[in-house]
Amino acid sequence: MTMLDYDQEADGYDRTRGGEERADAAAAAIEWLLRPSWADVVLDVACGTGIVTARLRHPARTVVGIDRSAGMLAKAAPRLHGRAVLGDAAALPVAAGRADAVLMIWLLHLLPDAAPAIAEAARVLGPTGVLVTTVDKNDGPFATPSDLAEVTAGPRGAYPDRHADGHDRVVALAARHGLRKAAETTFVGVGQGRSPRRWRERIRDGAVPWATTAADAAGADLDRALAALPDQDERRPDPVYRIIALAR
Repeated sequence: MTMLDYDQEADGYDRTRGGEERADAAAAAIEWLLRPSWADVVLDVACGTGIVTARLRHPARTVVGIDRSAGMLAKAAPRLHGRAVLGDAAALPVAAGRADAVLMIWLLHLLPDAAPAIAEAARVLGPTGVLVTTVDKNDGPFATPSDLAEVTAGPRGAYPDRHADGHDRVVALAARHGLRKAAETTFVGVGQGRSPRRWRERIRDGAVPWATTAADAAGADLDRALAALPDQDERRPDPVYRIIALAR
């Protein structure tokens, strides 16, 4: 799968990912999961441009954004009043037990293995801490029934279960560190619905995990099926993302 260069993506990232409206939806879902126990110190790991992180700031709360991309952090720092730190999810620059909440939004699906990141989240969480993370991210675009979801169902179902952010896998990994699933909700990725033509382009670019392992014949069949859909440039439903809270 082709990986993005997030330093290069930083300038246009918000504009191409739903902007303020999507950030509002994500922040509202996160706050809903945090509300049973107020979180005073929140670490947003892989905070990106900080567009969601900034919405979580509160006079009585310390919010710190952490990202491994200097380009993204340059965008996040003004939004977070300087509380933006260079760091890796598998080696957080934070002492043990210092955080009330760790957020990993749209992160785990990018990793070859979620175990190190989840272990680090557990290490820095305090005795009543909570990890909030998206799961099954690549299923989001097909959560709402559509002709696109129907046509791609076969190849997606045949894709080996290698998703680092698979719900059951994440819950099992968290349980090793005393974190149990406490709540779940969803939010809409506003403005991210893609047209059949755009899906075909992304698949050809190697940016779609479940399509990159298909045999040549299966890949050609999928391309033809997508090309046969009506309204090639009409966006299909926006993705619906699944997000869970794992608490001590």
